Amino acid sequence: MINQIWHDLSRVVENFVGDLGVMALLGMVGVALIAVALPVLLIKPKDRFGKLDLRGVAEKPVEGEKRALRIANTDNRLDRYKQFLEPTDAKELDATRLKLVRAGYRNRDAVRNFHFAQFALGVGGLVVGLIYGLFFSGGSIQAVALSVVIPGALGYMLPRYIVTKRLQSRMEEIELGFPDTLDLMLVCVEAGQSLDQAIVRVSKELRSAYPALADELEIVAYELKAGKDRATVLREFAHRVDLQDVRSFVTTLIQSTSFGSSISEAIRVYADEMRDKRVMRAEEKANKLPTKLTLGTMVFCLPPLLLILVGPAIYDILQNFSGGN
Repeated sequence: MINQIWHDLSRVVENFVGDLGVMALLGMVGVALIAVALPVLLIKPKDRFGKLDLRGVAEKPVEGEKRALRIANTDNRLDRYKQFLEPTDAKELDATRLKLVRAGYRNRDAVRNFHFAQFALGVGGLVVGLIYGLFFSGGSIQAVALSVVIPGALGYMLPRYIVTKRLQSRMEEIELGFPDTLDLMLVCVEAGQSLDQAIVRVSKELRSAYPALADELEIVAYELKAGKDRATVLREFAHRVDLQDVRSFVTTLIQSTSFGSSISEAIRVYADEMRDKRVMRAEEKANKLPTKLTLGTMVFCLPPLLLILVGPAIYDILQNFSGGN
């Protein structure tokens, strides 16, 4: 009976779709069955003992896992735009990162945020300038072009200007407070503390007066507590600060440690030199002051004086010429 039903069904289908219709229909059904069954066959069943197996793998994580652990707490919202927000050149990337670190921006995403700020402010300046140029500049092509280009350029250069000014202010603060740092460090060392303890103490005492220098010394203290080599930590400190006085002091400390000489004596001699150098810088600024005042006097006082002295004579001459005409 089943054969009779299948035969009648086949004849009905042949009457509607032709001789090749049955084969086409069967092919479509087969493709549908394969499409349904293939994902089911490819799905890998979950291994219930997978967690137990993973617990017994190598004790130390691989490099990729270490990196994943390091960046787990970072802001990943700009990761998808990393190729646009970070320099492709490794040297340029390192130089930008070092400049931001010296300016006090030690965040892991500082370079990315810096370039994003440049891009966002540049585009924002272009949009604002375009709106102003179209509606308020009178409609001339030159006015519209200037109103678009100038705000965009200013917005793009604003983050770089802020970082540069912050870097200069930090360097001036560190240079100004470094002699006081050496004096405090000398007192701590002569009181019986080690150099590491003296650095920790000085970093706390300088917080209110010189916060930038206190931050740098605090980083040095943390790295020493972490077990890094003292010479390496001091060289990194000199590289971050990038001042000749600090580099010379670091070289003096490393040589004193290497040759076994007295660290307190080295700090005392160098502190005296730093105090003398600070006095010399103050005297240099004082000697430059009369020249600057002379220039200001000539610019702001001489023109009004000439106007008062020569003005009446010029007025009389003009009146005589106008009366003669």
